[in-house]
Amino acid sequence: MLDIKVIREKPDYVKERLAARGAGDERHIDEVLALDEQRRKCLAEVEQLKAQRNRSAKEIGALMAQKKLAEAEVKKTEGKQIGERIAILDKQVAEADAAREQILLRLPNLPHPEVPLGKTSADNPEIRTWGARPEMAFKPKSHTELCESLKLVDFARGTKLSGSGFLLYTGWGARLERALIQFLLDLHISQHGYTEVSPPFIVSREVMVGVGQFPKFEDQAYAVQEGADASTLGKQYLVPTAEAPVANIHREEILKESQLPIYYCAYSPCFRAEAGAAGVGTRGMIRVHQFDKVELIKIVKPEHGYEELEKLVGNAEKVLQALGLHYRVICLCTGDMGFASAKTYDIEVWAPGQGGYLEVSSCSNCEDFQSRRMNLRYRTEQNENRFPHLLNGSGTALARLFVALLETHQQADGSVRIPEPLQPYLKTDCLRAP
Repeated sequence: MLDIKVIREKPDYVKERLAARGAGDERHIDEVLALDEQRRKCLAEVEQLKAQRNRSAKEIGALMAQKKLAEAEVKKTEGKQIGERIAILDKQVAEADAAREQILLRLPNLPHPEVPLGKTSADNPEIRTWGARPEMAFKPKSHTELCESLKLVDFARGTKLSGSGFLLYTGWGARLERALIQFLLDLHISQHGYTEVSPPFIVSREVMVGVGQFPKFEDQAYAVQEGADASTLGKQYLVPTAEAPVANIHREEILKESQLPIYYCAYSPCFRAEAGAAGVGTRGMIRVHQFDKVELIKIVKPEHGYEELEKLVGNAEKVLQALGLHYRVICLCTGDMGFASAKTYDIEVWAPGQGGYLEVSSCSNCEDFQSRRMNLRYRTEQNENRFPHLLNGSGTALARLFVALLETHQQADGSVRIPEPLQPYLKTDCLRAP
């Protein structure tokens, strides 16, 4: 959530930054300011009336002591009228507060001044690449062909079980998926200093609001219902990513400055109602409703936010380097970045069978946007409460990592070579057709 103080003090700057996103959100700033001014005027009047009521109460006491009962009754009537006016103003404050809050909850974060201007993904500058595109003496197969010939994924039965956009991993495919998850967790815990947590896969509405998923993206979530009790529908949701529960671990808490930075790492399945919509994407594993991901979360002091973002990207890159996968890092432009982010890097891995890049990690600094929404603060040594920067990144996401690995390490005979770091998990160096 944007800081109302910044909106008050720098309205033109806020409008300019929002306009850079190209979604027209800047038009709501004047409405926010009008509601804020209405709220503040009402509060000021309430304070004046309360002071007047207090003075009147003292006068009534003095009049009663002097046996001036008629005058005391007049003052009591005035006090009652003041109380009624305060009640009206309190209601107006609450209404203005709620209206202002609803607008603020739908406003995206301000892009950092260093974020490149642009409208679409075509405007995202490439920051760097690693490795080279694999050269093959044969026409590379797509992951769907490899999955079917090696019996790694049963696409038809996955659809039979749950509908389009759901996968049934089988045999070595299930083992490879599990091995990748274990490898990712072990890497980030042992080499990058993250603490592993295992969060719930169902979260409350407040958690979704905290990370900025709600209210804007509520139509893209899977709501759950407790049995046949329809009144529970919409109180809890399947996680769209482990970011939702993990970033909220310390919601409504005041941490000690000495506790920062905090690094969390978590595995979760991810459920995206829009991701595998009918007619979107191609057959296979690239756009699905359910996929696995290892998420990285950082809670840091604001002065370290962007230094930590660069480290976060490096942590995700290590995954692809260890697996021998060519990739590139791009910086999302203002028109392509996520709702809660102030700056985002995407890591895209090369998939030979697709003849293109696939996003496998998105690393963002949300600054204090999310911590304000979840009221997460830390107390400085000077006894000042501040909002920390929250960062999140995929470390990394499957099934696209699965796709890139199969397509990159496929062999002419249709087998797939297993990168050395995964061999201890799978107890094999190659996947072959049964």
